[in-house]
Amino acid sequence: MGPGAGGVIEPRVLREYALVADGERGAVIGPDGSVAWLCVPRWDSPAVFSGLLGGPGRYTVGPSDPWHVWGGYYESGSLIWRSRWVGDSRIECREALAMPADPRTAVLLRQIVAVDGAAKVTVTLDLRGGYGRSGMTYLAKQDGTWTGRSGGTWFRWSGAEQARPVDGQLTMTVELAAGAEHALVLEISDREMTDDPPDADRAWAATEEAWSQVTPDCGGLIAVSDARHAYAVLRGLTSAGGGMVAAATTSLPERLEGGRNYDYRYAWIRDQCYAGLAVAAHGPHALLAGAVRFVTERVLADGPTLMPAYTVAGEPIGDEKPLRLRGFPGATSVPGGSGSGRPARAGNWVRGQFQLDALGEVLSLLAAAARHDLLSEDDRRAAAIAADAIEKRWQEPDAGIWELDDKHWTHSRLACISGLRALATAIATGPPGSHGHREAARWSSLADTIAASLGDVVHPTGRWQRAPDDERVDAALLLPAIRGGFAIEDPRSLATIEAVRAELASDGYVYRFRHDARPLHKAEGAFLLCGFWMALVDHALGDPVAAAHWFERSRGACGPAALYTEEYDVHQKQLRGNLPQAFVHAGMLECAVTLSGDAKLGGA
Repeated sequence: MGPGAGGVIEPRVLREYALVADGERGAVIGPDGSVAWLCVPRWDSPAVFSGLLGGPGRYTVGPSDPWHVWGGYYESGSLIWRSRWVGDSRIECREALAMPADPRTAVLLRQIVAVDGAAKVTVTLDLRGGYGRSGMTYLAKQDGTWTGRSGGTWFRWSGAEQARPVDGQLTMTVELAAGAEHALVLEISDREMTDDPPDADRAWAATEEAWSQVTPDCGGLIAVSDARHAYAVLRGLTSAGGGMVAAATTSLPERLEGGRNYDYRYAWIRDQCYAGLAVAAHGPHALLAGAVRFVTERVLADGPTLMPAYTVAGEPIGDEKPLRLRGFPGATSVPGGSGSGRPARAGNWVRGQFQLDALGEVLSLLAAAARHDLLSEDDRRAAAIAADAIEKRWQEPDAGIWELDDKHWTHSRLACISGLRALATAIATGPPGSHGHREAARWSSLADTIAASLGDVVHPTGRWQRAPDDERVDAALLLPAIRGGFAIEDPRSLATIEAVRAELASDGYVYRFRHDARPLHKAEGAFLLCGFWMALVDHALGDPVAAAHWFERSRGACGPAALYTEEYDVHQKQLRGNLPQAFVHAGMLECAVTLSGDAKLGGA
């Protein structure tokens, strides 16, 4: 579909979008060839293309003839995407954000290819900075290259010498003979560009080389292509400083008309640790070192006041502000109309929360790095500071993993126990009485102290319950059995696993917790990360067939671009929430690594 009324791109279901990213920002591309979302220069900057949330403006490359069907695929181990349209001829548009990335300038590469037969393609550029508030101004063409501004954003567009201004847009038709190609290079920056435009061929070659260097082979794993892709997605969401955004987007609804939509264009400490642990399961890759570096810097800077999330540059997140955008369908009411949804927003109120479990996850991440012999002196200092912060604050209520009301959440205490025990095991090196042994003994003792407090969260049936005043089971309570805080054979672990299986699983999917008496799917979507946790649990229990079932069910909950959101609407087979959700890709990668042992033994 093309643009709707007022130049706004018509929305598509989330499963039909692809992502190209360079670590500093990401572009969401729809099946019509439109860039539906791109923030420049950073992930949390105002969008210059905001059609995903109903904003004006677009950058579209697509067949002039509407009689076609769409498809696409990623080049292996990269976020180089190929949109494909099949009609009277076959046309592809190869898409990427150029790498290595410039932190202040996005370089969007697009290469039109007439694969089979002649191609006629319509190209339109309508860059709108400030979430659609600013049109293109100061348009000028020199030596076949267009330049201009949109608010405080500068742009330069090469390969578009045929383009003409029409109603404030630049548009052209590209006609190609069979087998021919046409390159477009769009640079967008927060500063005026005075150097020469990049050469398209060299930019493509550098990008291909960069992806070949950063994505491991993953040979020998089950679902090897998806595992490599999961790693590529995590790399694409991770900035040069190691900070990884939770997702590339804001305000996509977790449930239609549910009133819950948040800005995930920030680096959550917990999510960063989950991704680091997944990568560590496979090897000492660069993403592990980056995650450790980012987390260590935050802990050293903030200690016991560690915030749940930061910008990828390590700065505090701004307060929530409403955006003057219509919002993704089902997320909000129409401005001026009726409805109770939350409007599209920038910023996140999480900055004011305390999440105790994040401190425990920090220790689990540093323990994984220690097993790969990657801990520096700063990392060891950060571990000691995080452990001291747990000792100081573990008895305080916190918002917990699901960022709810402050309570004494069971999962938070269990995460701290897991992290303390993992790190104590990892650093207990040297002769008895050495500094490492003394620290390990102190942290083991603190873990035992917290464990002794858990009598108030053991349900009468013998399982863990969510909190002293909340008897429900929670899928997050599977984690201590996975991370080693408690042995999987511990009666409380076994009872919890069976309760999750009985109460929170349906049709091969797993939900976080039961909200009320409604069927699980009526309250929210299946939580894909929880499905991967169940696969890890059944692997640990020695049931490779069950583990494979959970893994395959969650692995398939995506669209053609194999991107996962946080939740999955089982009944409508639709993605729900911000796209792509990093920790789900981390869960998929960790499962692929862990379950590969089952495959070698003749299991999955």
